[in-house]
Amino acid sequence: MRASRLVSLLLLLQNRGQLTAAEVARELEVSERTVYRDVEALSAAGIPIYAERGPHGGVRLVEGYRTRLTGMTEDEARALFLSGLPGPAAELGLGTVMTAARLKVLAALPTELRARATRLVERFYLDAAAWFRQEEAVPHLPLLAEAVWESRTIRVTYDRGDEQTERVLEPLGLVLKAGIWYLVARREGEVRTYRVSRIGAPGLGDERFERPARFDLAAYWLESSAAWERDVPRLQVDVRVDPAYIDQLVDQIGMEAYGAAERLDEDDPEGWLRLRLRLTYPHDAPARLLGLGAHLEVLAPPEARQRVVALARGVLARHDSG
Repeated sequence: MRASRLVSLLLLLQNRGQLTAAEVARELEVSERTVYRDVEALSAAGIPIYAERGPHGGVRLVEGYRTRLTGMTEDEARALFLSGLPGPAAELGLGTVMTAARLKVLAALPTELRARATRLVERFYLDAAAWFRQEEAVPHLPLLAEAVWESRTIRVTYDRGDEQTERVLEPLGLVLKAGIWYLVARREGEVRTYRVSRIGAPGLGDERFERPARFDLAAYWLESSAAWERDVPRLQVDVRVDPAYIDQLVDQIGMEAYGAAERLDEDDPEGWLRLRLRLTYPHDAPARLLGLGAHLEVLAPPEARQRVVALARGVLARHDSG
């Protein structure tokens, strides 16, 4: 445990330069006293590290000192090689960069870890996209990534579905969610989310902007995602379904909606399951349930049941007309 922490301390200082003992303690989740003990241990082992006390002091390595990744554990090596998704990296224009980085990490690993990391890549592949979903065209993604890296404004057209609008954005980050790219950007002082496939004709501006000092992309995404899931309109529907067709029900409503379903403790004459579903996009929900045909019956609310009946009659009338 301590050996791993010492390596983490070295890599932290190597990447970040001088840090205060409080900053190091916060990053490593230890006390400041532990930080000073670790500094003394590394110094005694011949590592050119020192700490200066006072308002302008801190912990740092001697200028120019670099350490190798010989402290990487087997689990850390596995995690590193599982973390890189080749598809998204290529879309960002970083495919060759990722390949080069992996080669450098492999060269720095001990022989045994190098062999195990290589075997991991041979045996596991991460595919972030959902089934039966055509990949969205995101030709402007590398340019958006450049704007994010350089904190440069961009002028874009955005397809809202009902109209095209022109906007000047301050791009703060890119997020890949279930195979779909989103741009998180600030506009008129407010941080918002934009679907990258709906962004057209972006142009890099000459103006650079200053990122919000305390903006945390991961925290923003988690909070906004939770807010969307909490506030999105839902329709509560009670149904009875043939147990043999549960997989088809999942296909129609999604695994998340099925996982949140409530089983109703009511006897059924045919031995069917009775469930209470909470479905997003209420207007489309009856049509999705109709996809199971005679293997599902909507029990409540009455308006949802009537909507399914009306849709079924419309389908029947359409096919009888021929």
